[in-house]
Amino acid sequence: MIGRIPVLDIRPQIDCGRRPAKAVVGETFEVSATVFREGHDAVAANVVLRNPAGRCGPWTPMRERAAGTDRWVCEVTPDIEGRWTFTVEAWSDPLATWRHHAAVKVPAGIEPELVLTEGADLHERAASEVPKSDGRQDVLAAVDALRNTSLPAATRLATALAPEVTQALDRHPLRELLTVSRPMPLVVERRRALYGSWYELFPRSEGAVTAPDGTVRSGTLRTAAERLPAVAAMGFDVVYLPPVHPIGTTHRKGPNNALCAGRYDVGSPWAIGSPAGGHDALHPDLGTFADFDHFVRTARELRMEVALDFALQCSPDHPWVALHPQWFHHRADGSIAHAENPPKKYQDIYPVAFDADFRGLVRETERLLRFWMAKGVRIFRVDNPHTKPVAFWEKVLADINRTDPDVLFLAEAFTRPAMLHTLAKVGFQQSYTYFTWRNTKQELTAYLTELTGESASYLRPNFFVNTPDILHDFLQDGGRPAFEARAVLAATLSPAWGVYAGYELCEATPVRPGSEEYRDSEKYQLRPRDWDAAARAGRTIAPLITALNRIRRRHPALQQLRNLHFHEVDNDAVLAYSKRAGSGADADTVLTVVSLDPHHTHEATVSLDMPELGLGRHESFPVRDELTGDTYHWGRDNYVRLEPGSPPAPAHVLSLRPSSPIGGSPN
Repeated sequence: MIGRIPVLDIRPQIDCGRRPAKAVVGETFEVSATVFREGHDAVAANVVLRNPAGRCGPWTPMRERAAGTDRWVCEVTPDIEGRWTFTVEAWSDPLATWRHHAAVKVPAGIEPELVLTEGADLHERAASEVPKSDGRQDVLAAVDALRNTSLPAATRLATALAPEVTQALDRHPLRELLTVSRPMPLVVERRRALYGSWYELFPRSEGAVTAPDGTVRSGTLRTAAERLPAVAAMGFDVVYLPPVHPIGTTHRKGPNNALCAGRYDVGSPWAIGSPAGGHDALHPDLGTFADFDHFVRTARELRMEVALDFALQCSPDHPWVALHPQWFHHRADGSIAHAENPPKKYQDIYPVAFDADFRGLVRETERLLRFWMAKGVRIFRVDNPHTKPVAFWEKVLADINRTDPDVLFLAEAFTRPAMLHTLAKVGFQQSYTYFTWRNTKQELTAYLTELTGESASYLRPNFFVNTPDILHDFLQDGGRPAFEARAVLAATLSPAWGVYAGYELCEATPVRPGSEEYRDSEKYQLRPRDWDAAARAGRTIAPLITALNRIRRRHPALQQLRNLHFHEVDNDAVLAYSKRAGSGADADTVLTVVSLDPHHTHEATVSLDMPELGLGRHESFPVRDELTGDTYHWGRDNYVRLEPGSPPAPAHVLSLRPSSPIGGSPN
């Protein structure tokens, strides 16, 4: 039902308010609504946040986005975690109406005494709502002036329109016909839900040793922990482990996804389960739970969190196959159907069927998650959630976050947009995206405009530059400059980004032409790397990655999603964009210019949208390249020359004010 003052189309609003919009602590976001009334009297509006304890914060005044649009907006910033609500309050603004009429009538001599008397009455009513310490005397002085017939009418009006009077009444307005919207839900989560740098590694490859006979002995969680200081030194906040459970032997895959495995082939970690156990067991080669505890503790001491892959699927050898046959799809011949994603086939994996025992699978899934949560895991990367019912995830995630709101879930949902967006709406805190397949200027501009728009109220992207499954042909063909450019893009466009181990070495060989699969993929075999030798030979972009993560930590603007703005460039091979946090002298602004062509040098003119940077149209200003330390003097139009192979990257990451480290790594 429409109120006395209509308040319509409130945003952010997810599924008509049935699900909460999302934010993190300290994140600023826009609230908007359509507000209007009949006739010509003025209206105004504000937003009221109610925190998880039920207390109302100070109300935030809204402004009309553009005159005559009836679209009102403001920015709000929640400061603690939990379940919030916000409401939009709209009202008739008699003082604004009077000011408009008086400014027309009094100079024209149209009923000046009546108009000024009406103004005095309104200001007297308003004064009772203004605190003594916040301008009441200024308002009462305006009342006296409006009623002082010995003064010229223009003087009396000017007193009422004085800045100190209007500002006091803006802070404490006289509201009539107040209309309050229904409460809109908002969930505020810890900052890691939005911001973080992820590093994926296979523990079995770290510390793996090749024997004289050519066989390779698996690394362990202990040897993998020895790699963590180097990962932390690159500035990563999250270390993500693929499944660490026992691996089945039935239909085990060999190197490069070969259908027949050899005697010493280790198989895919995603083929979970063997007589040694299932999802709540560790692969014997990786060590014991004491070793897992050591890994988690070491990461924590290095100010990193451990994210664990949660893949709800089984090998044919998983204990569930015998104990819960109803959890699988049986074909007409009695066999269990293996997983397929045409043209890919996964003969070593049984997908789970949910409809025969939905509640049982919910209980078991929650048990497994809480098992690993008790061992220090507070982040889960969920494998292929789009192949499971949305209702299943809605139930599981709600139950987990009801008791443990700090636990985060990343959806590996490389799927159709409707499913990707719906998974985010029902509770996933982060999501993989289509970033990998957006490489041109037009593709990146369109896609990032979408991600930073209305969908940012519920979908938080994590820009992985590669995965064990995905080696895009841009990286295959572009060499080191391609790896550098994509790292700069991911780290500065999205507050969350990630790399899979080997990216820093620019590993780029596909299993075959036209494939996105890696050759000698770590999914199917051990892959020890000599990190020290690569560093000595200069075959690593780890210094660039380290610099990018350092810049991200120093600049709050890069820790936000909704503040992205693209700028004009007269060359389609060059992309320019800025991010800005705060306002005035305290604003933090980062301007990034990247070449999208890893093969050729490009020159371009970058034409900046100066108001978006908080600058005047013809203002000039110093900038500092955070990658090189060089300083320049820029204005509205600026020449750039970006060359592939030029250190440290074919890009500029420019700060518009000196950066300073902020306290600690956000959680």
